[in-house]
Parts: sequence; structure tokens; C-alpha cells
Amino acid sequence: MLRLILMRHAKSDWNHIGTADHDRPLNKRGRRAASALGDWLRAQGHVPDEVMCSSAERTGQTLMGLQITPAPQTRFIRALYLAEPRVMIETLHEAKGNCVLMIGHNHGICEFASLLVESPPVHERFADFPTGATLVCDFDVGSWQEVGWHQGRVIDFIVPRELTG
Repeated sequence: MLRLILMRHAKSDWNHIGTADHDRPLNKRGRRAASALGDWLRAQGHVPDEVMCSSAERTGQTLMGLQITPAPQTRFIRALYLAEPRVMIETLHEAKGNCVLMIGHNHGICEFASLLVESPPVHERFADFPTGATLVCDFDVGSWQEVGWHQGRVIDFIVPRELTG
């Protein structure tokens, strides 16, 4: 069995005029959300041994805010920046860990989550996958190359507002 933690980056800062989208950092709320998500992952026992992260500044800052220890094998992947579901699953097929955290962006990550799970969680925010939304799902397969659409069994789904108020 393999576990995927699929996370959209935390809330980014739009006040950096002239900053390219790829280079936009998290805002204060995003930094708090990333920390809370890290606490939640540890409390639930969802600790990844591999991370596949978009190369964008806000995804990297989200990852750093999670404070995952011990530090998992991490790859920052340019192809995950604003990736479509096809690119995301191709990237996931390259994973080696037993519990993989993938951090990306909407709209692709929302569609990817919907395509991965056999049935969506009963949660009003799953359909729009807001910033910081995190899906945890298991796949009853022997390798990531075997993962396909509608195979994931949802274990958890949470959004930062449930953790930070």
C-alpha cells in the first residue's frame, strides 16, 4: 500500500508588485496555515518519506513551514508549477517513497485530486481545493507506476481554516 499526501500551497502574498507569479511568497496567513498543516500531519501520523514539490516560491515556503522531520527526500520540480493532472500523474509515477507528499497549484491540483480518488470525501471544500487544502489517500498497489485514475481511497481531507479558525 502506498500513501499520497496531495497539498495545494498555502495562501500567497499578492502585494509584491512586479514579482513574477512563480516567485510570489506566502503571506502571514499562509505561513500560519503551513505550520498548522505540519502539526496536523504529524498528529495524524501522515509523515512523508518523499516530497515532490513545484519549484514556485510559495510551494517551497509551504514545505518549509510544515517542518517535516526527519527531512524527507525532496525534489523541486518545475513541471509541477501550474501543472495539469496528466503531468502530475506522470510525475507521481516517478516516486520511490511509501508516503509521498506532492505540493502544487490550482486548477490542476483540484482536478488531479478528483481524478485520483474512487469517491470524493464528504467535504464542502473538496470541489474547489482552496489554498492549503490537503488530501491523504491510499493506493492498494505495489508501485507508483501502477497508480491510475479513481484508485485512491480517501483517508483524510482538511483545509487550514479547520485548524486555524
